Amino acid sequence: MTCASCVARVEKKLNRLPGVEATVNLPLESARVTITAGETTDTDALVAAVRSAGYDATVVGAPTPPAPQPSPHDHHGSSAEFMHHDMDPFEHALSGHAMAPGHDMDPDEDTSAPTDARGTELRSRLRVASVLTVPVLLLSMIPALQFTGWQWVVTALALPVVTWAAWPFHRAAFRAARHGASTMDTLVSIGIIAATGWSLWALLFGGAGELGLEMTPSLWPRAEMGMEIPELYFEVAAVVTTFLLAGRYAEHRSRRRAGDALRALLDLGAKDVSLLVGGTEQRVPVDRLTVGDEFVVRPGEKVATDGVVVSGTSALDTSLLTGEPVPVDVGPGDDVTGATINTSGALVVRATRVGADTRLAQIGRLVATAQTGKAPVQRLADRISAVFVPVVLVLALGTLVVWLVSGAGAQAAFTAAVAVLIIACPCALGLATPTALLVGTGRGAQRGILIKGPEILEQTRTIDTVVLDKTGTVTEGRMALVDVIGEPEVLRYAAAVEQLAEHPIGRAIAAAVTETDGPTGGDGVVIGADQVHDFRAEAGHGVSGVVRTAHSGVGLGRRVLVGKPAWLRDQGIDPATFQDAVDTAEADGATAVMVAWDGSPRGVLVLRDPVKPTSAQAVAELRALGLRPVLLTGDNAGAARAAAREVGISEDDVVAHVLPADKVAVVERLQREGARVAMVGDGVNDAAALATADLGLAMGTGTDVAIEASDITLVRGDLRSAGDAIRLSRRTLRVIKQNLFWAFAYNVAAIPLAAFGLLNPMIAGAAMAMSSVLVVGNSLRLRRFE
Repeated sequence: MTCASCVARVEKKLNRLPGVEATVNLPLESARVTITAGETTDTDALVAAVRSAGYDATVVGAPTPPAPQPSPHDHHGSSAEFMHHDMDPFEHALSGHAMAPGHDMDPDEDTSAPTDARGTELRSRLRVASVLTVPVLLLSMIPALQFTGWQWVVTALALPVVTWAAWPFHRAAFRAARHGASTMDTLVSIGIIAATGWSLWALLFGGAGELGLEMTPSLWPRAEMGMEIPELYFEVAAVVTTFLLAGRYAEHRSRRRAGDALRALLDLGAKDVSLLVGGTEQRVPVDRLTVGDEFVVRPGEKVATDGVVVSGTSALDTSLLTGEPVPVDVGPGDDVTGATINTSGALVVRATRVGADTRLAQIGRLVATAQTGKAPVQRLADRISAVFVPVVLVLALGTLVVWLVSGAGAQAAFTAAVAVLIIACPCALGLATPTALLVGTGRGAQRGILIKGPEILEQTRTIDTVVLDKTGTVTEGRMALVDVIGEPEVLRYAAAVEQLAEHPIGRAIAAAVTETDGPTGGDGVVIGADQVHDFRAEAGHGVSGVVRTAHSGVGLGRRVLVGKPAWLRDQGIDPATFQDAVDTAEADGATAVMVAWDGSPRGVLVLRDPVKPTSAQAVAELRALGLRPVLLTGDNAGAARAAAREVGISEDDVVAHVLPADKVAVVERLQREGARVAMVGDGVNDAAALATADLGLAMGTGTDVAIEASDITLVRGDLRSAGDAIRLSRRTLRVIKQNLFWAFAYNVAAIPLAAFGLLNPMIAGAAMAMSSVLVVGNSLRLRRFE
């Protein structure tokens, strides 16, 4: 496919089928087809519809019911993807020039598509055209170089250019015509054939072939063409062909670069793996892995697939997937993601997901789906392009007739009509939106931001309120010790007892103390370490144990109790000494536990779910984008207010004690008040609110349900990515609008010039070619997004 008209024609044919909704993407040459549930349309009917439009197609994704999603915007039904033969399914789902049904198209026929074979063919045509066009242009434009018989030499040099080099344009136009359609290539082909045909007539029958004849053509057309002998336009046909080939080649190179991010993403995975079979390692291709297989990952190697660490500790570089530069420490029981790089120790990993189920494959599908889709801003452009070519043909014919009727010469009329044909081609129109989507979503994937569809871009433009789930989004989602009140030994003894506890509070206290290193006794216990005997735990109340210093002689141990003040009172200990400290901490939303031994309270440990180090910066960035942050949590009001103060959210914008079902009600209330709401969350309890919001952003560290329900996934789990995602979306939308403006602007400005005979067809061809390069180049600026 070469232009927006090709896209419009295929979409029109597909969308006529019952229950079918199709979007066709020009840069990826792909179509995504959704079939409403209950309809009987099958893939054979889809392929037949494509062929009736003059193309051929191959199904690359069989129709499958979509995963249940709570989003009200979903289309419930099955979906399929198409590609042309021998093409990568992620890049080329539906491709080819117009052709008769049953015709087998060579993979390199579309000279502008982003495949190496097509680029090679285009480059060879461009080289030949350039070498032959230079002498044609010089001889035609400079009388001093016009030797006897120069016009016949020009003809011999120009004919290969306007036939073989321009063949892709003629071929596409002819095949479209066979199906009663027209494309931008139709205008190009007619313009080149008209200029060549006029020149051949002038040469053979109009007297321009006379030996010894000189011509002094001007770069700009003249209104009065009173010459007895008509001018030759071989240089116009040759230069237009060369300019358009150069534009197509630049476009091809740009489209390759535009898809680099997705290609790089899909190529991240490991190619082979050290599979453990009966305790021995076997190097096998990664596609041999099945769920439950164990494999070895040595330092410097990529993790072959998603899994869980069985043994070994290391740090994984996850920057390729998340954009996060700091390696993540992993050990036994930790989940690992395929394509991440092992930086230090050796790991044994058990595969939990393989093939199309892995996180990398899911990311690839999300990005490819977003790039195949169509933003609402493009719909108007599509409608215009569907009727543009016939309108231009009528304009060109009208220009010719008006000039002839007004008494001007045939040469002046012909020049103006050809210039209209060539300058009117909005070839850039079909690239304006898809190339920006291609680069923007690809860059987002590199930065750990997955935008699910192009319609999301429109939604980010109007967002004015962002609702933030507290736990796991603004905060770490786990307890941590933040304060110790009382005697110096309080934390040491409490941590010793809590080492044996399983409660999250106990684990947080134990984690606050580093293990003692030093020489060990005969029993293997470090000399001077705290040993705990007679450990007891009362669920929901506290724990106790006898703590004794290892290898310290016959000294007695002391029973240490850690728990709620009410429980200590039940154990015969009066908590009054530290009751005020407990009340103060709890009033501020923290969790406080009291520590006692020898019958007396000795201190208080204060814990809370800590705010992520980057959350305050993230909230400031959201405010800078003109958004009002609202904190939403099921936690108590004190904890919510404390977190809000720390990150800079007004207490008036804190909503606490919210049940999962009530989160939806909060979002709906804000919407009723006139707000356009974005929701950021990570848990199952956020899924419905994410789907209800105008824009849902899920933390990639959260649950699959939340990710499925959202519009944007933030792979890193860093709230700063929310601001980045909105900035990227808005910038991509801005680039799309710029592209659409430039795709139309020069046409609108130049068509009158061409119609009035003020524009040489040669200049028109150069302007048309450059418009596509300008649009793609503008889109490539998104690669520099930070």
